[in-house]
Amino acid sequence: MADTLVDRTDTFVERDMSLRGRRWWIEIGWRHVIGLVMIVVCVLPLVYVLSASLNPGGTLTGSNDLFRTVDLQNYGELWGRGYGSWFANSLIICTVTAVGTVLMGGAAAYAFSRFRFKGRRGGLTTLLIIQIFPQMLAFVAIFLVLLSIGEVFPALGLNSRYGLIAVYLGGALGVNTFLMYGFFNTVPRELDEAAKIDGASHAQIFWTIILRLVAPILAVVGFLSFIGTFGEFIIAKVVLQRPEEYTLALGLFFWAADERTAQWGLFAAGAVLAALPVMLLFLFLQKYIVSGLTAGAVKG
Repeated sequence: MADTLVDRTDTFVERDMSLRGRRWWIEIGWRHVIGLVMIVVCVLPLVYVLSASLNPGGTLTGSNDLFRTVDLQNYGELWGRGYGSWFANSLIICTVTAVGTVLMGGAAAYAFSRFRFKGRRGGLTTLLIIQIFPQMLAFVAIFLVLLSIGEVFPALGLNSRYGLIAVYLGGALGVNTFLMYGFFNTVPRELDEAAKIDGASHAQIFWTIILRLVAPILAVVGFLSFIGTFGEFIIAKVVLQRPEEYTLALGLFFWAADERTAQWGLFAAGAVLAALPVMLLFLFLQKYIVSGLTAGAVKG
């Protein structure tokens, strides 16, 4: 098997080396050109924002000359302007929402995948139809509901992180359940039957067997929920109205809302730091996704 792969690799290398001139451009060269163009398109805005964050002048037009000025003044001023509390609020809200989304979606997907009950197909269809309409369409209703709840339970009302988390979790089902439902169906039911013979309950099967086998889809759903919540603005703006309760999305918008007095240097520095949690989470979950898919392919 190894000799066959080596022979094929040598064949492809010889084929690429044999291509010259116009034929090389037609078959291979244009791909490199498109790849380089896309790299420039994706990287240039990031480099520009990084350059603006290192410019203490506070303007974006003054950052046209990339890295003309390199100063960490903007990063030093972030923590004295409420950025730290915004950062912590975002991490708490996004983490709790992501974990809750995974648990709720996993439980719903397990029930739809393993049990047969009246209304099962209708429930799946209803979840899909509800998910068609964005949650932001209901922001007026959300405001009124939280206003009423806040009179009884202030911790779940307006200007509350827990109230915002409850709103996010209220829209957590739908597409996430469908993604997990399809993945749960790939797990053989024989495993459930074998566990039941050994005396395992449905809860034990779900927590100790199923969740470990569907770890890739759990990582994907958790990551998508985290980044979706991390950059969400409209619902957060409706629920959180005090600056000390803002998330990063609201806080950065607050700095750039008025283009005449916008603090672009601080905005760029805050945007650079805001990208770190998402990037680190992706790098952390990537190995679990790849290892899970690879293990499944080997077992298959």
